[in-house]
Amino acid sequence: MIEVTTKVRVRYSETDQMGYVYYGNYPQYFEVGRVELFRHIGMSYKEIEDSGILLPVSDLAVKYVSPARYDDELSITTFVKKLPEGARIFFEYEIKNHEKKLVTTGSTTLYFMDKKTGKILRCPDSILEIMRPFFE
Repeated sequence: MIEVTTKVRVRYSETDQMGYVYYGNYPQYFEVGRVELFRHIGMSYKEIEDSGILLPVSDLAVKYVSPARYDDELSITTFVKKLPEGARIFFEYEIKNHEKKLVTTGSTTLYFMDKKTGKILRCPDSILEIMRPFFE
């Protein structure tokens, strides 16, 4: 399993009139977590895209547990619990505030796509090779 935690601070522009993080911003926090997970294992999103692979989101789920507020420091923990099989990779997320109180959970499913042709691909061997040691 791969597990990476990244910290972000809630900016004023990310909140609604009540001072809570606007619900539509949580998928952006999930993206921060995904990008940092790939960086942690040794391959940045930029390197993946430069190799001709895109990773569009095909499924998104969010469960709101408690509100996050302006200036809260949030910990985004991103998990990949199994190696990609076929063309998809599945991520899970937990976001907690500075008091370690659970704020949000979620998941996304992404698929591997050829940048030039737009065709769906199996997970490239180069990515599997980098991920495999985390599952041994």
